[in-house]
Amino acid sequence: MSSPTPSPASRRTVLRGAALAGAAGLGAAACSGSAGGTRGSAVPTAPVDLGAAGEVPVGGARLYREQKLVVSQPAAGEYKAFSAVCTHAGCVVDKVEDGKVSCPCHGSKFDATTGKVLQGPAGAPLPAVPVKADGGKLIAGPDA
Repeated sequence: MSSPTPSPASRRTVLRGAALAGAAGLGAAACSGSAGGTRGSAVPTAPVDLGAAGEVPVGGARLYREQKLVVSQPAAGEYKAFSAVCTHAGCVVDKVEDGKVSCPCHGSKFDATTGKVLQGPAGAPLPAVPVKADGGKLIAGPDA
């Protein structure tokens, strides 16, 4: 008794399977934070020079996208820094407007002065990062 030999898959079947696998991969990438944002470490592991302290307005905040940090200055000379990596899916936030930090991936919003979640789906605040003004420059991270 011989077993039946499987028929070769048609080109259409192979292409359909490849397309579905690719689409599944894109969906997973979007939820993992790699689509629309750069996934990265939540906090710096070494001191980061952010440049002139005067670039952060009093009563406002500034996004340092390359360094993955948000720095606010609630009162003159008082600086607060937070990771710019969203706690929901790891995307890097893309803007700071009216005291709110916004994530482009799923719409989470955070308070620029406290890091607290203002709108989900994020459930945890942005991690605080030590920051200090030293000689007119902002330094964030360990030993700041």
